[in-house]
Amino acid sequence: MKCKIMIVVSAVILAACTGIPKKSIVETDEQIETILSKLTLQEKAGQLNLIPIDGEPTEAHLKMIREGKVGSILKVNGVENITKLQKIAVNESKSGIPILFQEDVIHGYKTIAPIPIAEAASWDLEAIRKSAAVAAREAAVSGISLTYAPMVDISRDPRWGRLLEAAGEDPYLGSLVAAARVKGLQESNENGKNILSCVKHFAGYGASLAGRDYNIQDFSERELRETYLPPFQAAIDAGVASLMCAYSAYDGEPLTANQFLMQDVLRDEMGFKGLAMTDWETIKNLVKTGVAENDTIATINAMNAGIDMDMNSEKFVSLLPILVETGKISIEQVDNAVRRVLILKKKAGLLNDPFANLNIEEEKKELLSERNIAETKDIALKSMVLLKNNKHVLPISSNVKNIAVIGPMAKATKDLLGWWHCKGNENDVVTYFDGISKKFENAKITYAKGCDIDSFKIAGKDLIPKAVKTAQVADVVILVLGEEYWMSGEGGGTASLHLPGAQEELFEAIAKTGKPIITVINAGRPYILTNIDAKSDAVLYAWMPGTTGGTALAEILSGEFNPQGKTPMTFPYHEGQIPIFYNYRRTSHRFVPGLTDNRYSTTYRDVQNEPLYPFGYGLSYTSYDYSDIELNSKEMTENGSITATVKISNTGKVKGTEVVQLYIGDKVCSVTRPEKELKDFALVEIEPGETKAVSFEITPDKLMFIGKGKAYKKTIEKGEFNLFIGKNANELKQTTFILK
Repeated sequence: MKCKIMIVVSAVILAACTGIPKKSIVETDEQIETILSKLTLQEKAGQLNLIPIDGEPTEAHLKMIREGKVGSILKVNGVENITKLQKIAVNESKSGIPILFQEDVIHGYKTIAPIPIAEAASWDLEAIRKSAAVAAREAAVSGISLTYAPMVDISRDPRWGRLLEAAGEDPYLGSLVAAARVKGLQESNENGKNILSCVKHFAGYGASLAGRDYNIQDFSERELRETYLPPFQAAIDAGVASLMCAYSAYDGEPLTANQFLMQDVLRDEMGFKGLAMTDWETIKNLVKTGVAENDTIATINAMNAGIDMDMNSEKFVSLLPILVETGKISIEQVDNAVRRVLILKKKAGLLNDPFANLNIEEEKKELLSERNIAETKDIALKSMVLLKNNKHVLPISSNVKNIAVIGPMAKATKDLLGWWHCKGNENDVVTYFDGISKKFENAKITYAKGCDIDSFKIAGKDLIPKAVKTAQVADVVILVLGEEYWMSGEGGGTASLHLPGAQEELFEAIAKTGKPIITVINAGRPYILTNIDAKSDAVLYAWMPGTTGGTALAEILSGEFNPQGKTPMTFPYHEGQIPIFYNYRRTSHRFVPGLTDNRYSTTYRDVQNEPLYPFGYGLSYTSYDYSDIELNSKEMTENGSITATVKISNTGKVKGTEVVQLYIGDKVCSVTRPEKELKDFALVEIEPGETKAVSFEITPDKLMFIGKGKAYKKTIEKGEFNLFIGKNANELKQTTFILK
């Protein structure tokens, strides 16, 4: 095979490349230099070209591969399909360089895990890592080498449909989740069953304008550095192989052409050495947004910004050769981009043997394996959040004889998988109804759809009377509401956060029966549940839990698993509160809970100021009492640390896992700072009647912030700090300490 010939090292050829400034080469080796030296300018441009092939490849596709004009392909899946195209690239193209196959493996390949925001609700970094490893195993045996995950965009607007791909509103939690997912994808499997990770979307894409995708939202450099960059830094520190720039702009410049962010910040400051790629056609978008007059200028701008791979616009492959020949782009720029592509291919094992992992029997064995199902169910269980449980209606007693399962989501399949469900099949999904029926086999299970979800219009109201009759003869009602899979995700912005269709009317009708109601929400975003919370006996947020969702829900409803999830986003009481998040900056007119008149404060006249559910909120089937905080010292130095300890008692009757959260707030600072910020947390398993001490070490890095001035450097200031430990961002014990 030609790929074997490429491995031979030529000292003569390597020496010919030494004219390239060493400082401009991020990382390389002799094998890559040998390959690079043999490529024509057109073949180099081809290595930077990423194209989609959705369905059967056309003759035009095959011709491009044979001519060396395709370096990477997305949307081709499976050993059989990938082997065919890989053989053409290796055996029929002049360069013989294998293709890097890429795919949107966002939260599972065939066995689909909960959507990423749901996984973040678990706060369980080890479970999140294992979930990513499941996705990597299945993708790797199917021929995929790189995925466009994790998405680490921080977002505070639940109208933005794409937040289902992210980890919520908090930079600290988002950073830890980002690192866990990168390591799960790239490091956690044996026998080469890892894939490369592409972190996205750099940077600030989550600052959506009015919840709409692709819009340009302006924000300060301070907000960029405090809120949007930390999860990217965590991914880089975890060794992420590649990065995707955002559709959006920063400081008026689209990211695809933004030299300040893509070069000065990303590479020089943050130390990113991997490959940077565009998002879908974002080179073309430079013309559409009016910052480039034509495709030629757009291509020059993208190359100068440090973009290495062009997704789907085919501008690099068509324009770079002439741009180099006319001196508009240097050959060194092209060569460095090609180096980064070849480095990825080497890391994926393609340069040594591009067919090593292409085994149909291994593929069949791995997809939907028992191990993958079990580990996916584990994260599904840990992701669901119990929001209300009045009079301990949950778990459902084994003595219950008649359970009514009602709602348009009760027998849904695809809607449990979410927008990005890769090769997941709705026929593999355990529905909520099926999970409940199997778990409560001794009870009579009845079903009524209740209403339809037809787009966002009210439909199927004629089904409500039958649902009411079904509820009236039941001992308990499980009402399963939510949104269909396509209603969130990319391009899934919504103006309303009320449940679509006639679902709220259905809820009102069922509530009037007086029967105990357990409301389950299947959704990709926080919805307004104010009325549902008021009239339900229990509320459980299932998110979009994936292939094993029905099984996981049933195990929670039965009490086999004690819920432990916590909200990774603040749930609004009213749509008008958006954007709402826990770490607002301190204001001169702060809102003080409990005062009878808060008119001259940062609040509303018509609705409450507090959210419906705060950040970090989630209930359990047991209860926890927190002691006051004990500090081993009330003072710390810039080079020292102190330890904060609380004692947590399980005062209920069942074992549970509590997510203990630590927040810190700087009382006096040279720039405005949040009242409190999440700085640490711990998952603690506690037996009934048991008390455990939980300690956190407070180190100087937890007190640092970006100082004033245009340098935007991290600093630390002496003075008094508030320290909080508790169940969520609102229910906290508090003490103070001094940094001397």
